[in-house]
Amino acid sequence: MKHTPDFSTAAWRKSSYSDGGANNCVEVADGYPDIVPVRDSKAPGGGVLVFGASSWSAFVYGVKGPA
Repeated sequence: MKHTPDFSTAAWRKSSYSDGGANNCVEVADGYPDIVPVRDSKAPGGGVLVFGASSWSAFVYGVKGPA
């Protein structure tokens, strides 16, 4: 049986790439080992997508490119 983390008390933060847009933001929550919870800021009570930390890092690298 898989355990689903409780995200009800998560501290969500908006993407730094949101450009201050009030309604077009991706939010992530820190503090969950090995996973990255992601949600749509337009629907904070909606579903949460959960990505493995390495998969999320690869996605961010793909968006930002090499530093």
